[in-house]
Amino acid sequence: MMEKPIRVLHILQRMEAGGTQALLMNIYRKIDRNKVQFDFLVEYPDKQFYDDEIKQLGGKVYYSTVREDLNIPKFTKLLKKILKDNPSYKIVHVHTYSIGYFCLKAAKEMGVPIRIAHSHNNETVHDSKYLFKLALQKIYTIHATDLFACSAEAGKYLFKDKPFRVLKNAIDSQQFIANENKRREVRQELGLENKFVIGHVGRLHPQKNHDFLIDVFAEIKKKKPDAELILVGTGPLEEKVRSKVADKGLTESVQFLGNRKDMDRVYQAMDVFVFPSLFEGLGIVAIEAQAAGVPIVCSEGLPPETDITPIYRKLLLSDGAEKWANAALEMAQNPKAHTNMQQYVIDAGFDMDAIAKYMESYYLNRWRTV
Repeated sequence: MMEKPIRVLHILQRMEAGGTQALLMNIYRKIDRNKVQFDFLVEYPDKQFYDDEIKQLGGKVYYSTVREDLNIPKFTKLLKKILKDNPSYKIVHVHTYSIGYFCLKAAKEMGVPIRIAHSHNNETVHDSKYLFKLALQKIYTIHATDLFACSAEAGKYLFKDKPFRVLKNAIDSQQFIANENKRREVRQELGLENKFVIGHVGRLHPQKNHDFLIDVFAEIKKKKPDAELILVGTGPLEEKVRSKVADKGLTESVQFLGNRKDMDRVYQAMDVFVFPSLFEGLGIVAIEAQAAGVPIVCSEGLPPETDITPIYRKLLLSDGAEKWANAALEMAQNPKAHTNMQQYVIDAGFDMDAIAKYMESYYLNRWRTV
């Protein structure tokens, strides 16, 4: 028995309500924290969604300003100071591509023996704003000792021919089991009784393709006047999305729920989950929705690993909004909708208990090699 737990420093954009963050927190809650503890270095100075819980679990959050001032030397100096002041960090686990190269380089220079680069997407937004980030992606892994990806596609996209481990974005499947009582309760809370509810969970960001989602909902509304759309998440495009909703005359039929800590309940309110992302490393919300028994219609941007239940359908974005609307209406009638999908989740390897044990063992075994 170790006297103190080993500490792993995770570096990522921020601990907001996102897929990568949900994965890390799911693992963090399940691991034996007497053996392994997590700390986090984030790229923003402001408090975020999971910060209080991290501290309650015994972890630390270090804040920086690199996303605001783009001062890489200042960020590198901060990281090196953290590593110097905490020589017990033998593992640095990096989840950010844009400055990942600098994180791993600094960790190497400070003598950190285990430096993990993690891929969480199978594509990147391609426009002039992201050209520098794309260049940095290409050198991301130069100073890494270990490579992880959330899916085979995400690994091949970022790491090319280098060997990597796939770490599935697992969930606590027991928490999401379909429950009719919860369904009635949350629909009443949200004023959705006798409504046909389309759901979406995702950051209001270009990757999630809310523009197309609103087009799909507009088509559904034509066919189902009682349809309502609930959007969970926040992000830089919120004003733009709200504007499009208003332009389409849909304001009274769309609810912006922000970030929620009760997603196991919110999924229950949905009749169908529509997920037209341009790309996803995995798309953990697609797994959560299916686990909750909610039929899903998703884009080709999701990797094959997300197809785990009989209530899953994939379409091309080029199929157009009307075809997507028809598919959503059809999937809502799936006889398996709102039934227990837990075994499918477990059989597909997305249950958190096994993933947490794997990562706990991985960190401990790698730590013992140094």
